[in-house]
Amino acid sequence: MAFLSTINAELQLFLPAWVRARGLSVYQMVLFGAQGFGALFWGVVAAPAGLVTTFLMAAALMLAGVATVRIWPIIDTGGMDRSTVQYWPEPNLVLDPGADDGPVVVKTVYTIEPEKVAPFLAAMARVRLSRLRTGATQWGLFRDGETPHQFVELYVVSSWQEHMRQHADRLTGTDQQYEEEADALSERPVDTSHLIAVELPERDL
Repeated sequence: MAFLSTINAELQLFLPAWVRARGLSVYQMVLFGAQGFGALFWGVVAAPAGLVTTFLMAAALMLAGVATVRIWPIIDTGGMDRSTVQYWPEPNLVLDPGADDGPVVVKTVYTIEPEKVAPFLAAMARVRLSRLRTGATQWGLFRDGETPHQFVELYVVSSWQEHMRQHADRLTGTDQQYEEEADALSERPVDTSHLIAVELPERDL
């Protein structure tokens, strides 16, 4: 009980405000779902095998779980800045999109010299996780075939309102750090634009 209470408190302190309720709900669903499934599973095993054998099997399974830490290591999050920040400038649009307009494709262009490509790709791997964590449904990084040293980041957000929530509520100090590390590697200031989906009229075939 002490362990579960500690984990519950730590999650409330760790998770950013905008996703705290969802994170706790997933945690509790997995916790109580695993307890229910585990009770049924070990009951089925114990009936023919007996209690001693069942406990030994459970202990062996726990040890195997400890061994998987090498495969799925526990990430040290102690140094992450989880405070909410608003550092993206307001989009400079000539259109006035509605809240439900979308999907929205956010396009960012970077100019990267050859000797900086490797650190840039490493930085963008962290940026990718930031984008997906804060609302992007798809993400990709592309190299411009006609323009030397130019990389184009594209990510998709389901609606304009969802993208505005990224601006206002979802970015943390760590997200800002990741993005600034990638931006600093660009020889020219990064250029961001927004592509808003257009609904075509239906026509008879």
